[in-house]
Amino acid sequence: MKKYILAIAAVGILSTSCDDFLTVVPETQLSSATFFKNQNDFEQAVNAAYVPLRNIVNNRAWLLGEMHSDNTYYARNVLFGAVDPQEDLADFSLLESNGTNPNGHLTDQWRQDYQIIARTNQILDLIDDVEFDADAKANVKGQALFLRAYAYFELVRYWGSVPLHLTPVAAREEAALPLSSEAEIYSQIEQDLQAAVPLLPNKSEQQAGRVTSGAARTLLANVYINQEKWSDAEQILTPVVTSNQYQLMTSYDMAFSKNTSNKNNSESVFEVQFLEGSAGLNGNFMYQFMPRPISASELEPIMGTSNPQNIDGEGNNIPTPDIIEAYEDGDLRKEASIGNVYLEGSFRDNKNYPYIKKFQSFHSQHNNHGMNWPVYRYAEVLLFMAEALNEQGKTTEAAMYLNMVRDRAGLDDTTASGQADLGEAIFKERRVELAFENKRWFDIQRTNRIEEIIIPHGQRIVANPLDYYYPPLEGAVPRPNVFSNLSKFYPYPAAESDLSPYF
Repeated sequence: MKKYILAIAAVGILSTSCDDFLTVVPETQLSSATFFKNQNDFEQAVNAAYVPLRNIVNNRAWLLGEMHSDNTYYARNVLFGAVDPQEDLADFSLLESNGTNPNGHLTDQWRQDYQIIARTNQILDLIDDVEFDADAKANVKGQALFLRAYAYFELVRYWGSVPLHLTPVAAREEAALPLSSEAEIYSQIEQDLQAAVPLLPNKSEQQAGRVTSGAARTLLANVYINQEKWSDAEQILTPVVTSNQYQLMTSYDMAFSKNTSNKNNSESVFEVQFLEGSAGLNGNFMYQFMPRPISASELEPIMGTSNPQNIDGEGNNIPTPDIIEAYEDGDLRKEASIGNVYLEGSFRDNKNYPYIKKFQSFHSQHNNHGMNWPVYRYAEVLLFMAEALNEQGKTTEAAMYLNMVRDRAGLDDTTASGQADLGEAIFKERRVELAFENKRWFDIQRTNRIEEIIIPHGQRIVANPLDYYYPPLEGAVPRPNVFSNLSKFYPYPAAESDLSPYF
């Protein structure tokens, strides 16, 4: 607990800077000049670099990566009024003006990623000048490199060309940089991760919750796959598969942090840490995912809290009929991933809604849970390996890794034959194995299948709004501009464009 508190305290430390005219920093004032003196200081600083991840996965990533796909949608509540920021993302209706949009979720995502970058830049700029234990220094440096690479990987996938900050910003005029190309961003991400891999310990030697060499290899493989560097992806993943550091949990539902003892389990490659309670480290994403209006009595069996409360408004991240139909008969992941709830207060005729069940975990207090968020699981490592091998024509080996995932799901081995068929089977398997883990939009985007998948999805919603959780009320229909912006990248945040002359 002490380390978490220190991590949060370090947020203020890392954001402090001095005016240019000051030549002497008061020793009683915390700044980069007075703080970074020893191992403990750098460990506190890297703790602080993890902090924005909680905000990202709790409040943003599912909007940008899952609702902005054919996997989830919103449960329209006409009594709640307009909720355009969420609906614009789900409806692919982000209007652009000079390449920008004022959507607050875009702004928050941008700023959280650059907050990680700013904090890791501070660490990386100073750490080699301070003497302390070599292994501890390597560990901190590896974590900082991983986290900076992770933030830039999010940015390049969301926006393409972005400013490339690699050193601390000491003055306001240094904060605005020209946009670097996708190729330049990817090159830097690769450099950071290639440097991080040998610095980081294996999972069995690392403190729970911190990134490891296996996590760095997995992220780097993801980066290679996004660029279709298939052989590189295979090579960087092979040590993860052969390390004996990871294995699939015996059942799918056990892969997720249902309780404290199941966090960072043997399938976990990297997950964002949450802690139930009053320390400010809790999450509430399960509540954000619930259809609404839902009463306390309807919510209590799902959450198990002692003080359930009514929740009004509009539900988000509701599984679509499309994803529900994507599961094969007998797939054990379907029941583990998707539940059903009856909402007496709903305007819908049957009052039934699906909800995301895979993160469901009983906890004590309303709107306060401690479930970790999975960023990478070993199941995805296996699917990455299958894809990398198949794209090189190694279909027999690829099928072996795919079938390992299918076997845990209670399914027979794939019947796909040939490289193209197996590639499609892997694509479909990723959808159901990783459903609701914020992977779907990136898979559609990187395989250039936006029009192929999203246009028919939008047409189904417009033609059958009742099937997509619109109530049977006059005027409760999709807006005229839905699915009008199918861009590969999001528009730049308008609030940031006010601060930069480069976009």
